[in-house]
Amino acid sequence: MLHQMKLKPEPFHKIKSGSKTIELRLNDEKRQQVQVGDFIEFSMMEDASQKLTAKVTALHHFDSFAEMYGNLPKEKIGYAADETPNPNHMDAYYPREKKTQYGVLGIELTLE
Repeated sequence: MLHQMKLKPEPFHKIKSGSKTIELRLNDEKRQQVQVGDFIEFSMMEDASQKLTAKVTALHHFDSFAEMYGNLPKEKIGYAADETPNPNHMDAYYPREKKTQYGVLGIELTLE
């Protein structure tokens, strides 16, 4: 199955370069449809003509982004090894009550 998602320029370029291999999302109804072996076509928010396609190789379910940051390699989620992710960073994208309701998902990818 092919899913479509949008990304801001920074994570788009990190996935494109291979420096980020796990995309972080709310595990809402849309993301609950994603399965290992599916494909995701990412389009860049500021320039929808820029797209990339990645294959889903693993799904990582957590109750919170803080738990995810503590359990997944920082380099795979787009951070430097010596960087400490701010667990509230994703509040800009997802309301706290939605994170509590659905949990969060790390979508591990390989570029096609």
